Amino acid sequence: MGCTFLFATLQLLTLFGVCRGGKIGICYGRNADDLPTPDKAVQLIKLHNIKYVRIYDSNIQVLKTFANTGIELMIGIPNADLLAFSQFQSNADTWLKNSILPYYPATKITYITVGAEVTEAPSNISAMVVPAMQNVLTSLKKAGLHKKIKVSSTHSLGVLSRSFPPSAGAFSSKFALFLKPMLEFLAENQSPFMVNIYPYYAYRDSSSNVSLDYALFESSSEVIDPNTGLLYTNMFDAQIDAINFALMALNFRTIQIMVTETGWPSKGSPKETAATPDNAQTYNTNLIRHLINDTGTPAKPGGEIDTYIFSLFNENRKPGLESERNWGLFFPDQTSVYNLDFTGKGTVDINPDTNMTTSSNGTWCIASANASEPDLRNGLDWACGSGNVDCSAIQPSQPCFEPDNLVSHASYAFNSYYQQNGATDIACSFGGAGVRTNQNPSYDNCLYMTLGANKTAAANATANPSSKSLSSYVQAATTLILGCSFMASFVLL
Repeated sequence: MGCTFLFATLQLLTLFGVCRGGKIGICYGRNADDLPTPDKAVQLIKLHNIKYVRIYDSNIQVLKTFANTGIELMIGIPNADLLAFSQFQSNADTWLKNSILPYYPATKITYITVGAEVTEAPSNISAMVVPAMQNVLTSLKKAGLHKKIKVSSTHSLGVLSRSFPPSAGAFSSKFALFLKPMLEFLAENQSPFMVNIYPYYAYRDSSSNVSLDYALFESSSEVIDPNTGLLYTNMFDAQIDAINFALMALNFRTIQIMVTETGWPSKGSPKETAATPDNAQTYNTNLIRHLINDTGTPAKPGGEIDTYIFSLFNENRKPGLESERNWGLFFPDQTSVYNLDFTGKGTVDINPDTNMTTSSNGTWCIASANASEPDLRNGLDWACGSGNVDCSAIQPSQPCFEPDNLVSHASYAFNSYYQQNGATDIACSFGGAGVRTNQNPSYDNCLYMTLGANKTAAANATANPSSKSLSSYVQAATTLILGCSFMASFVLL
């Protein structure tokens, strides 16, 4: 996923950018009765700097909420609507006119999924998919949007008759009448083949044949494909390459694969022993690192694989085993289920002053020197509002009011939210405006909260005096941010 970052010292400002890796998005499912409102969900998404989101319908309230956020949105036409969309062009035209055009381009819709895992549906609806896709495409062409919004459909690995070894990957013959015209459509319109990849299920259903480490990207050994000699260190790559080889076997070599769902549950029934927060954290962390490194797969090394993690929230109305309701990165109250770093870089430490005391109690979260003033303001407002942070200590005449500037106040609020929410990487994201540090930012009478401390501790306690006040760092950071804004404006000119 493309990313741009700044590395700064107090003496020198250096700008450089790194743009690499497949896009990493999140699936925002809403099959629950206890979720926050869409506007709060979008605030959370923005807070963690997530730029790509998949929803499963075209709910007008949700579409409106994503307007002017810059977030790229994948929307869906549910299976229940396939009949109407496949039978009459007018139905697709009306849907586009009423549900899409009023909100586009303010809401940045980039993909439309027509049906989802139709081969897994109880009734045979697969024959409706391609006609529905054609009608949606025709509607987009009438509106001049067919090159900006791509049309596809999502699939499970159940479309394969074989997936191991990967080189033997083949589509099931029973879906041939459905898949051949679908693949022709995708190739002609340069749309991706969308597939949901779940190593968790491969391990859960065949733990005697699949090691947990292999499913979690943790394997120290390799699985060799006997037909090609290709070496596989994880199940994710093996499953994607099974699709790659299935496509190549039918001579569809140019179709790109997009992973529209993957993830790991954090909780399951007693028999689902692998569904734990630790395993979920391990899988998604390793997945992100794997994707941003552009490693591709053994069959297609160096390729970018756009991937959507399932899912944003735990969804309590999903049927099935306990794990089905526990795929979320966040609880409905917007606290994180486990620690996850979306950047794939892990903890970021800043050392503004070598004389500052190193804490043996953990880490803190402060405002990033890379952050823009609007991002800091948004993060501060969110932390002191929806984030339920007690921000009384940064009010006038209170211990952390001085220095009276945005960087200092944001740092205090960011850290309080971070500590109250388990001191996880994701709790210090703030859309990229926060960074973790192992240097205690407390100064004078302003004590920064540590994990497990009382929310109002800073207002009632005195910090150990440091040899140099944090205000010098804050002033420098403010100068740095203004300098970055000036340089960015200069470049745009």
